[in-house]
Amino acid sequence: MTDIPHGMKAKSIKHIIRTKIDEWLESIEDTELRKQVAKNVIVTGGAIASMLLGEDINDFDLYLRDHDIALAVAKHYLSKFNSVKKYGIECPLRLLDEDGRIKIVVQSAGVASESGSDKPYEYFEAAPENAEAYVGDVIDNPEQIEDTYHETEEKALGTGGKEKFRPIFLTTNAITLSHKIQIIIRFFGEPDKIHENYDFAHCTNYWTSWDNKLTLRPEALEALLARELRYVGSKYPICSMIRVRKFVSRGWRINAGQILKMAMQINSLDLKNLSVLEDQLTGVDTAYFLQLVELLKQKDPAQVDAAYLVEIIDRIF
Repeated sequence: MTDIPHGMKAKSIKHIIRTKIDEWLESIEDTELRKQVAKNVIVTGGAIASMLLGEDINDFDLYLRDHDIALAVAKHYLSKFNSVKKYGIECPLRLLDEDGRIKIVVQSAGVASESGSDKPYEYFEAAPENAEAYVGDVIDNPEQIEDTYHETEEKALGTGGKEKFRPIFLTTNAITLSHKIQIIIRFFGEPDKIHENYDFAHCTNYWTSWDNKLTLRPEALEALLARELRYVGSKYPICSMIRVRKFVSRGWRINAGQILKMAMQINSLDLKNLSVLEDQLTGVDTAYFLQLVELLKQKDPAQVDAAYLVEIIDRIF
């Protein structure tokens, strides 16, 4: 049996997740929806890895195993988020359900501030808390979007008297609530189906709400013990390649073979095809990649070649 990394034990992890999910479920006013959701939640990803290592948790990543329930949850929080106008933002939001994908679309719009200024922008991952300053940060320096999200979360936690588990941050793929809950709407299904979209072994431990069971996979525990990135293959190898930077900066290791596996998968992709590129950037919810896609959409596809892609990337980054 593979040892559990130095950190929380399985019993404690299961208790923490169960308590967190129960608190979140209580915040869903729709009783019938709450009952359905309670039997269909999967928690997987970085939170369990962090607890096993004794590290701080950024977010609890939640998935739903049923398409209809995932769609209902997305509609529930989108209706809540549409009150965003009271924060001084015109933010038209739409929910798409096409070809097995649930997607939040945030249309281009202006930003109306209390001071009366109006800024056009081509992309926006909406955050109603302190929204005007958020949009300003994204426009001035798009690569700061991840830091801005964490600042947004800190402000949300620090505002006494406000509703817990309220939507504070939206992307096409996920709904982030205050108090460290992130609902992934891009993927749904049983745990093995969810993990087809996961790239590194250490993130594949999971908890299921219907049986209150924590599943610790030996290969995931081995990777955690070694702090080694072991690439298990993904439908989104570009996202995986980009994510490597984050882990290496935290002291993780990756060998050349794992990078080669990503490169081999990327080699099979036609990245000059805009729909392929846009899909491959799933999970890379940073404003500069969204800006890249928007610029390419404005170009005649016949004129989008490798040289043009390089030019645009250098301009944005």
